[in-house]
Amino acid sequence: MMLWIYMFLFFLFFFIVKIIINLCLNSKKLTLPPNPSIFPVIGNLLCLGRSFHLEPILRSFHATFGPIITLHFRHCPSIFIADTFLAHQALIEFGAIFADRPPPDATDKFITSNNHTISTAFFGPNWQLLRRNLTSGVLHPSRVKSYAHLRKSVLQFLLKNIHSQAKSDHSVCLTDHFHYAMFSLLAFPCFSDSLDENQIKQIEKAQQLMLFTNSHTKFKKLNFWPRATKILMRKKWQEFFQTLRMHEDALIPHVRTRKILKEENDKERQDSYFVSYVDSLLDLDLPEDKRKLNEAEIVSLCSEFLSSGAETTSTALEWIMANLVKHPQIQEKLFKEIKGIIKDGEKEVNEEELKKLPYLKAVVLEGLRRHPPLHYLIPHAVTEDAELDKYVIPKKGIINFNVALMGCEQGVWDDPMAFKPERFMNNGGGGFDMGGHEHIKMMPFGVGRRMCPGHELAILHLEYFVANLIWNFEWKAGDGEEVDLTEKLGFTVKMKYPLQTHITPRLEKETQTETETGHDMVWDESLLFQTDFERDGTLLYYLSR
Repeated sequence: MMLWIYMFLFFLFFFIVKIIINLCLNSKKLTLPPNPSIFPVIGNLLCLGRSFHLEPILRSFHATFGPIITLHFRHCPSIFIADTFLAHQALIEFGAIFADRPPPDATDKFITSNNHTISTAFFGPNWQLLRRNLTSGVLHPSRVKSYAHLRKSVLQFLLKNIHSQAKSDHSVCLTDHFHYAMFSLLAFPCFSDSLDENQIKQIEKAQQLMLFTNSHTKFKKLNFWPRATKILMRKKWQEFFQTLRMHEDALIPHVRTRKILKEENDKERQDSYFVSYVDSLLDLDLPEDKRKLNEAEIVSLCSEFLSSGAETTSTALEWIMANLVKHPQIQEKLFKEIKGIIKDGEKEVNEEELKKLPYLKAVVLEGLRRHPPLHYLIPHAVTEDAELDKYVIPKKGIINFNVALMGCEQGVWDDPMAFKPERFMNNGGGGFDMGGHEHIKMMPFGVGRRMCPGHELAILHLEYFVANLIWNFEWKAGDGEEVDLTEKLGFTVKMKYPLQTHITPRLEKETQTETETGHDMVWDESLLFQTDFERDGTLLYYLSR
């Protein structure tokens, strides 16, 4: 009996010593990037204070500890990078290792239908199918070209509204007009080219409500300890689920309408049938789950398509126009370039003519460099230990990249804080490596396997609308007014004080208010939805409607 006890104690001692040796070896091998002081149990949570905006805190840490830092908020470390060389190493050289996503927060699970969206899906067959379906469908160059008549219709509607605003002697704000235009450009290919203004308005309203829910502090608090918050913050959870239902109620009818139309078309095979993003989603079979997408998952994918495109592009458009107002010499140079290829009297810069405007492309790229709509990417997860510089990023570690700091990195950019489109004029402005294959200089759309699949469409929309806004109008700051480029953190990084500008039509005749698009669409200005959620009302206001 004593022999068995001695043998047990010996193996127990051997097992404990082995664990200690392994821990010592791992501590030497796994050298994490530097971090501020860590408190027991809570890690770096005290760094947040009362704020849920990490960016100002991270900037101060980068200034102290360098371009790569570690924070401890969860069971695994979170690494933040603000260096183009390290970003290239992670996302291009070791792309597959850094292409996964971390487990979602409790509220995000419901918003994304348990990670069934392209941006949040785990790296694997389901994600590959969803992304390939988008890039080979509505984002395919031939399909994008077929939507030209829709872009022209939306442009004419926007120009009409701006003309009505230009008659005022006071400076005007066009933030909501920009958002509505960019949102319409995506609502049509998502659901149907025959949507009317009221339908777009309702979908946009639902999307704004969802974005508010996803980004507001009071709902972020639900994620700290979900089992406890579901008891202690029961009313907040009920409010959260109510917004989800309202969002689904607004989008599901359009999904069901497309399903009926698709079934009818499958029988009749009409050549003129408009194939929407929803149509393609109805056909998918998920390889990992061995089933088709359900309605909630289709709604989540449509919501991702609409918000990720409309919010970022409209934000970028406002930043670009703000800089053109702030720098009238750049605006004039751009106008002269457009004038060099457009005949007098023409009211529109056609899409085919955008290729002849290298300075326009440079202005758009400089706007994205200086004011990326998102200052951080969606977090990446590491699938195995990887070495960056002299540090080791552990398996299951969460890693993110400061896009804004990299776009203004000293040593990469000359005079990085200045708005200078001329820096992109090498090779006619078209030789810039947006994908960062050779090296990364900026990454407003991300790079590598998780790069935004709609980046080319976003640049097309920005070039097309900036060119036409400058061609049709002269934009000036108000008398005694200065363009304030202070940022406001939110779902996207917007202008804290929306752009206020005086607008003067450049053309003698006003833009036509109606355009033949092949569809009976009659735009009604009164239906334009005011989209700045924080200025137009609180969440309770929308819930009560």
